[in-house]
Amino acid sequence: MGKKRILLKVGSNTLTKETEHISRGKIEDIGRQIAKLKEDYEFIIVSSGAIAAAKQFVKLEHNGEEINIKQALAAIGQPHLMRIFQENFRELGLFTSQCLLSYSDFEQPDSKENIRNTINILVANNCIPIINENDTVSTDEIQFGDNDKLAALTASLLRVDLLLIATNTDGIYTKTSIDQQKPITIGSVSDIQILKQEVSAEKSSHGTGGMQSKIEAATIAQNAGIETWIVNGLKDNFIIDALSGKANYTKITIA
Repeated sequence: MGKKRILLKVGSNTLTKETEHISRGKIEDIGRQIAKLKEDYEFIIVSSGAIAAAKQFVKLEHNGEEINIKQALAAIGQPHLMRIFQENFRELGLFTSQCLLSYSDFEQPDSKENIRNTINILVANNCIPIINENDTVSTDEIQFGDNDKLAALTASLLRVDLLLIATNTDGIYTKTSIDQQKPITIGSVSDIQILKQEVSAEKSSHGTGGMQSKIEAATIAQNAGIETWIVNGLKDNFIIDALSGKANYTKITIA
């Protein structure tokens, strides 16, 4: 039996720890866990955060469309985001690589095959792929889903064993418990229609996602025979705690 393959999706709220800045501590926390787990698991990361990284360094003067400003910020922030990953992971003995993808890449058979082959070679050589949408030429992540859909499509293409979506809650809460301000996590479910009835349309403060986009991602993964776990990435050790059953999270199993 080989290593199990996990696709870890981290959104902007997780990477900033709900502040205005990318948290080096959170990226170190992710790297430290991967280093501990690397004998049994191989990781592919889909990471948002380029725009949040740029806002630490620049304030753009503009007269243009808001979406174009965000694309410009993504172009500025992406190298900074990768530098933070590289510096923190390197100290833990981990190597990183950057892959920028667009949704159109998943519509072309040749492109899909190239993505699969490239990422498989990187993983085989212990080089962790860190994937983001190519925001300077595409606006899907900015407008629609904080990379949740991109993570699910990549997970499906690479036939990973688990899609792990890190967010800022202990998974998906029941609607009633939220109304009563005493959140209760939905533990394990295979019927995604049940989840759709429980979530609100609210979006997260830094990201553009929210639970609806995560449920859509889980649907894509489920159709590919992949389990999705929605975990609280704000907590330290969240990957190891989820894998060892110590964390509260939502598991969306294969129907």
